[in-house]
Amino acid sequence: MNGYLNESNFLMVEEGFTTRDLLESLPGELCQESEQPAFFVADLGDIVKKHLRFLKALPRVKPYFPVKCNGSEGVIRLLAELGVGFACANKAEITRVRGIGVPAGRIFYSSPCKQVAHLRHAAKHGVQLMTFDNEVELSKVARSHPRARMLLGISADSSPSAHPSMAFGTTLQSCQHLLEAAKEQAVEVVGVSFHLGGRGLEPQAFAEAVAAAQLVFDMGTELGYHMHLLDIGGGFPGTEDTRARFEEIAAVVNSALELYFPEGSGVEVVARPGRYYVTSAFTFAVSITALEELPVEQPGSDGRWDIGMGPPVCPTPLSPLLAPLQRKSLAAGRASPCPEQPCHSSSLRGPPGLAEDRIADGLELPELHVGDWLLFGNMGAYTIPATPAGCPQPQVTYAMSRMAWKAVQLFLGKPPQTEEDRENLCTPLSCGWEMAETLCVTPVFAPTGII
Repeated sequence: MNGYLNESNFLMVEEGFTTRDLLESLPGELCQESEQPAFFVADLGDIVKKHLRFLKALPRVKPYFPVKCNGSEGVIRLLAELGVGFACANKAEITRVRGIGVPAGRIFYSSPCKQVAHLRHAAKHGVQLMTFDNEVELSKVARSHPRARMLLGISADSSPSAHPSMAFGTTLQSCQHLLEAAKEQAVEVVGVSFHLGGRGLEPQAFAEAVAAAQLVFDMGTELGYHMHLLDIGGGFPGTEDTRARFEEIAAVVNSALELYFPEGSGVEVVARPGRYYVTSAFTFAVSITALEELPVEQPGSDGRWDIGMGPPVCPTPLSPLLAPLQRKSLAAGRASPCPEQPCHSSSLRGPPGLAEDRIADGLELPELHVGDWLLFGNMGAYTIPATPAGCPQPQVTYAMSRMAWKAVQLFLGKPPQTEEDRENLCTPLSCGWEMAETLCVTPVFAPTGII
């Protein structure tokens, strides 16, 4: 074991548990005391499954998790334990990851717009891999971090009409000039980076971006650069209810890599899956703090209830939870709502006093009471900042099944303690792990970093 995560960092539960099971078994003070009006429950075993699934579907690709997607302690420690790299956007995220002992070679300073002080911090701590997509960024790096190893960020849209974007890279038409400028400033360019963003659910977009990257590799090689690293970014789905499944996207990526960067070409491939890893692992529980019934005779009303929730993290209009909450389906009540219970048209509101407190209108919910709890699933992505400004981190209860923990140990090369453990891990399980082939065939993956 690598020592980033141990059994004291999470609750050990039996395989097949549900979030509701866990909530009902948590200490009473966590769910019932007014001091905790909201908290998260995280199934770390779900992240383990996602990691094994990623390695099986994309065996050539090394994942670097973007810390800005979910900076919670349990997630960072688990992914570090599994050998995942980290894409950090600023000094604070680099400090956070380095603080638990992750070596600099597993950190990618991925921000397209870097503060000089943060660049110097990266240089001081040995973080070398980073991106640029314009001359301003190139000049900053040349002055502040001469040992940096750079990836040229290209736009996901390679069409001639595409415009440069600080977030998503430069156009193909600008690449030759930027590579030449890097040469003049003695900046080492080692490869290409792209990030599809919303286009990640279009499998063909990955193929187009990989093809564009190959053209830039040729430009760099002609200028004398040792081009050997391709970053395919993120954009992988975190849930199953998307128009393209992860395996479908992976198949297109593998085909494109084989066509443009075949094995034996000397090109290493990395990715930055964020939502993919954490979305489905987190459930958000929030208590009802206020109720108001709007009478039927009120204009525009059909007997609707307005339901107020306690502050999820911090009472500011910029609370990162409000937008995700607007997109989530609900499970309501102190216990599972019974089908025979009458439903009421309800509106859900966030913490009082916020300019953007409206979460949802027209929800059909059973009759609720102050002190009841609402559960929001798929809440792992972009809800827990690594470095909240002026706000305490939300309470997170981490859980992992015994089977998942044994899988982590086996994956990292620690043999099962008993023959029964070995048989359990290498036999298809009804619980949905379906990881026998991956665990028993795939060698241990523990990247040492790209320098």
